[in-house]
Amino acid sequence: MPSRRTVLAGAAALCTIHADGARAEAILTDDGLYRQPWFLESFLELADDLDGAAQQGKRLAVIWELRGCPYCRKTHLVNFAQPEIEAYIREHFEILQLNIIGAREVTDFDGERLSEKQMAAKYGVRVTPTFQFFAERSAGLSQRGPREREAGRAQGYLEPEKFLAMFRFVAERGYEQQNLGDFLKKADIRQ
Repeated sequence: MPSRRTVLAGAAALCTIHADGARAEAILTDDGLYRQPWFLESFLELADDLDGAAQQGKRLAVIWELRGCPYCRKTHLVNFAQPEIEAYIREHFEILQLNIIGAREVTDFDGERLSEKQMAAKYGVRVTPTFQFFAERSAGLSQRGPREREAGRAQGYLEPEKFLAMFRFVAERGYEQQNLGDFLKKADIRQ
C-alpha cells in the first residue's frame, strides 16, 4: 500500500502535466503566495520530508515567503520560470514552501511542534524570500541547534545566475569547502 506521502507526490506530479507537454506556471494561492505546482506536498514534518527527499536522491530546501513580497513574486515569475533552473532544482531538490507569518503547524527535527511563524523565529528567519538547505539525512539533527542543522542559507532575492549557483552549491556540497558568499563570488556567473 503506498504511503500518504507517495500518494500526495503522485497527485502533485499529475497537476504539472499538460496535454501539450508545456511546463506548469506559478499559481497565486488563496493565502496570497505564489506556488510552483511541483513544490513538495507535505504533512509539515521536517524529518519525514528530509528523509523522503533523501530516498529520492534529493536534498530538502525550505523557501520562506510572505504575502505581497515583491522579491518572492520575482523568484517565482522570473527565476523558477527559467526551464534550466526549474529542471535543475526539480532533479536535485524537494522544495517546501512556508509562510513566515503562517499559522500551520510544523514539526521540527527535534519533535517540537510550532506554527510557521514560531518556526521562522526559532531559525532566525527575518526576511523573504529565505532559502534554508538542510543536511542530507535527519539522523542526529535533533541534537543540533537550529542554525547548525542547515547546510546553507540564502536570504533575499538572487538574480537567476546566482540563484542557480546557490542550488549547485548545496547539491555539489560546496559548503564542505567554503561558505555560500565565497562560492557565489568564485562561481562562473555572468555579472
